[in-house]
Amino acid sequence: MILFLCLTMMVLFYIFSVCIVLQTLFAVWMLWASGGTKQSLAASSTEPLSIIICAHNEAEQLKKNLPSVLQQSHPNFEVIVVNDASDDESASILQEFVVHYPHLVVINISPKQERLLPGKKWALSQGLAAAKNEHLLLCDADCIPASQHWASMMSASLQLPKQIVAGYGAYHRRRGMLNTFIRWETMHTFLQYSSYTKVGWPYMAVGRNLACAKSVLLSAQSHPMWSSMPSGDDDLLIRLEGRRNNVLVKAEPDSFTFSEAKPTFKDWLRQKQRHLSTGKLYKVHIQFLLSLYGFSHGLMWLLAILIWIGGFGYLISSMFMLRCMLVWCLWAITADNLKEKKLILYLPFCDIAWAFYNLILSPYIFYKTKKQWT
Repeated sequence: MILFLCLTMMVLFYIFSVCIVLQTLFAVWMLWASGGTKQSLAASSTEPLSIIICAHNEAEQLKKNLPSVLQQSHPNFEVIVVNDASDDESASILQEFVVHYPHLVVINISPKQERLLPGKKWALSQGLAAAKNEHLLLCDADCIPASQHWASMMSASLQLPKQIVAGYGAYHRRRGMLNTFIRWETMHTFLQYSSYTKVGWPYMAVGRNLACAKSVLLSAQSHPMWSSMPSGDDDLLIRLEGRRNNVLVKAEPDSFTFSEAKPTFKDWLRQKQRHLSTGKLYKVHIQFLLSLYGFSHGLMWLLAILIWIGGFGYLISSMFMLRCMLVWCLWAITADNLKEKKLILYLPFCDIAWAFYNLILSPYIFYKTKKQWT
């Protein structure tokens, strides 16, 4: 029995060591690939621009956030709001905005209108059809730009060969550990996909802040995969049209958008379920690397606890400390560059929470299918 326990602990320690090595290699690679997500400032654009916002029962959000979009400093732009079968006061609020802002175009979709695409994609197709300009900028009704230069900065990089610009969609800082973890997870996800994009493997973006060429979005919309699910238009755009050299990631603070994070754990789970629904459509090598990173992270924490309980704490302390110092340093640099310095104090908590997420919550969210876009 003692021999069996010793062999078991040795095997667990070996697996733990492999996880530590993998986590360290991923951290070094992301630090090298992303450059800490820091970028030089880009010039503003003067190209005509169409901003498209799809909204369903977002009256309060439109009333609060739409003025900041309409008052952008860009010299030539239109704002298209697609009011998708809302039964709140969205239509009347939008009509009031039209009186004061002639560059606002409102499209009201009737609940009885026949839909040729599922969920949000039908609303997006209506906005796309109405757009007059080749340069597009997409965001949500609950988003507010970080500055008046947001539109110009996001569209400035839409110059060949760049046809897709993935911006940072941040969340407002509020009290509570759930808000802290959501903001960290958003930052961490941005670090991941910006790293992959910079080495020529783009795989995702966020629809809260995304610029692209109209021709690229039309091309993606014509693909059979586009209609396979009601949401995920951002990730599917990258999956269908993203190439090694045509996707750019923006990390300048003035190009951010801000949204309110979900206030409850249940609401956040529902949101994550929708966001991760396109994960199974990523390219195989991307799925493998993302799974390896997440699984090795969760397993590392689980085995660390088991080995420590088994009395082998002295063997893992130095290895674990080295890994944490490297990874937390990477996250701290990223948090600083993305103006999330407050998160640095909570990195150990977020590290442990993400392990729980990977081992328990992620499989549930990933395999549960979402049928609606809101």
